[in-house]
Amino acid sequence: MDEQREHRPGGPPPAWGGPPMWRKGPAWWNLRTPEGAAPRLPWLTTLALTVFVQLGSGFAGHGQPDRVALDPLARVLLLLATGVLLLRHRFPITVAYATTAVTLVYLGAGYPYGPVLLTVAVACFAAVVAGHRPAAWGAVGALWAGHLLLAHWLYEWLPPGGDGASPWSGEIVVAVWVVAVVAVCELGRVRREQWDKERAERARAAERRADEERLRMARELHDVLAHSISVINVQAGMGLALLDSDPEQARTALTTIKAASKEALGEVRQVLDTLRAPGE
Repeated sequence: MDEQREHRPGGPPPAWGGPPMWRKGPAWWNLRTPEGAAPRLPWLTTLALTVFVQLGSGFAGHGQPDRVALDPLARVLLLLATGVLLLRHRFPITVAYATTAVTLVYLGAGYPYGPVLLTVAVACFAAVVAGHRPAAWGAVGALWAGHLLLAHWLYEWLPPGGDGASPWSGEIVVAVWVVAVVAVCELGRVRREQWDKERAERARAAERRADEERLRMARELHDVLAHSISVINVQAGMGLALLDSDPEQARTALTTIKAASKEALGEVRQVLDTLRAPGE
């Protein structure tokens, strides 16, 4: 009863010695929030991606002189493609299709290929992790189909002027990109499920330890009360028997009863304080 409790049932579960990140997942990965609360907006990652897409598209444009140079409209489209990613945790399906639509408009306007495709990958990844796989694959398929339509059938009516159909060999690059996006998203989904499973197992283990601790305390409480009540019963009988013939011995018995009852009450209070969860 005097030993220090390592875990207080009803309170937070005990530490696991600092489990490594790969057992519970990085903080940014855990998208789930308390029921009724909206996920926080990923400002930092979206801002970093926006800067990367804007700068990377500029560098990509220098290597594609046959495409339309980046102008204010292109910058607005790039900003829109990355800005909508702020809502990817709250509306993953809408964001997946929105980034696909903006990217197709960007490519249809003749602007250079580049990091803008990364916005679709990030949106689809968020959709898959959130459990919307069909929507993610639909968005990727729409991007692929739209690119085929733009590059092989609508190119005559789209900028840049005098541009011919894209070679079909170039579609291999697009296919590889699509397969890579699918593979990364599926890997993320599987790893997220593993983290969720491990987290649930740790929670169940903590609950089992709490139940075992409560049972152990209940047994200790039973032993303390049984011992104290036995002592009180014996001393009370002795005190009654010696009350007239030996008052001093009777006084000693009463003193023992008082000490035993005080000790028992202290033990009971200690156990109850340990079992009482915050707020109860």
